Amino acid sequence: MPASYLEIVELPTGEIVLQRSDDEEPLVTIDFSEEAKLFLQEGHVEVAKAMINAGIAVVGSMAENPSAMEAPRTVH
Repeated sequence: MPASYLEIVELPTGEIVLQRSDDEEPLVTIDFSEEAKLFLQEGHVEVAKAMINAGIAVVGSMAENPSAMEAPRTVH
């Protein structure tokens, strides 16, 4: 089976999702409040992209160091 590409899409609902290009089921959903959208204006899409990129970077580092996932952690 060929690998599918990931795409970032803004849905008509205003949610930003990360999904496979051959599937409409979101892998990640980001939904900004109206207040945040007003503050960010059109920049909310760029902020969502940065959030997704940061998440992908963390997943990559977790894959390189699987023992880091075993340690207890505090989520802030």
